Amino acid sequence: MTIDHKFCTYDIKQEGEEIRSVILHGALEIGTADDILKKITTELKKFEFSSLKIDLSDISFIDDYGVIVLNELKQLFNISDDHFLIQNPSDTFKETIVSVNQVIDAKASLFPQRPKSNLIVHLGEKTIESIISLNFFVSFIGSIFLAVSQMFKRPKSFRLGDMIGYMKTTGVDAVPVVALISGLLGLIIAFMSSLQLKQFGANLYVASLVALAMVSELGPIMTAIVVAGRSGSAYAAEISTMKISEEIDALFTMGFNPILFLVVPRLIAAVIVIPILTLFADIFAIAGGMLIGITMLNLTVSTYIHQTIKILTLFEFFWGLSKSAIFAILIASIGCLRGLEAKGGASSVGQAATSAVVTSIFFIILFDSLFAVIRSYWG
Repeated sequence: MTIDHKFCTYDIKQEGEEIRSVILHGALEIGTADDILKKITTELKKFEFSSLKIDLSDISFIDDYGVIVLNELKQLFNISDDHFLIQNPSDTFKETIVSVNQVIDAKASLFPQRPKSNLIVHLGEKTIESIISLNFFVSFIGSIFLAVSQMFKRPKSFRLGDMIGYMKTTGVDAVPVVALISGLLGLIIAFMSSLQLKQFGANLYVASLVALAMVSELGPIMTAIVVAGRSGSAYAAEISTMKISEEIDALFTMGFNPILFLVVPRLIAAVIVIPILTLFADIFAIAGGMLIGITMLNLTVSTYIHQTIKILTLFEFFWGLSKSAIFAILIASIGCLRGLEAKGGASSVGQAATSAVVTSIFFIILFDSLFAVIRSYWG
């Protein structure tokens, strides 16, 4: 069977039950490589074989693309080296084939294929990684307690200037975005609740709803999520960069405690400023709700503020602040932990930052749910 195609044709012969031979004629080059590969592949798919022979005795010319065709046939039909044979190449063709194969092998070594693993192996790997991560987490928590005790024994070892700097980046710099998000959130809550409450003449209770929702629940959790995205990722990126560049090892070699030097100032700064940010969030959310109350519900400023003060208690106020303090501990500790866990090159910095944000948000939601359960039994 011979098929003409430009200046390259081929014959396919059977040599034994599991052997096929492809005899090429003409020039196997860039102009003929694509079509001849498609046609040979289509013909060979009709047969079942385990060995393939390529006869080049009637080939007048072969270039790099022609050699790639031969390699593609080998890969497409998953033929091993022992069962793939190139026959009768001239000395010139041999040099071309060898040089192209060397380039292909060199590129393949740069991108090694990951060995396939079954479900049990994958599960085992993840289990081992989880155990290692848990071990590192327990060591990290213990190191924080030791560093804090060392700080109380030797107060001068604590870097107050660093803590103030982190308070600025975590707290002061976050005020605009927290104010904007909280104000809009309070406005949305007031607008949506007013659509229902004004049907019953209960416009005044919009102020109560906004105040309770923000002070007790949404204020702490929205502030924590914003800070996790801003500062939690920054903590992870900064520390992971130091870890990769071996600056943390240098600190340890010089006699500095990396936990006391890097983690504790960030942790204390977060615990101080995030509750204050939550307070600002509550204020701006109430202001956003008041804007709706004044413009759409015919409420006066004094009436709205009086109803807000009436519904809020010290318990609600301190409940929200205590939650924000717990969220602050979670954000700072998770961000620093992910940074210290970083390994490898520059890509691990991005992975650490992403993991810090995702993990922080997960634990914020989890602990908020636990607080809701505690409060339901408390009440």
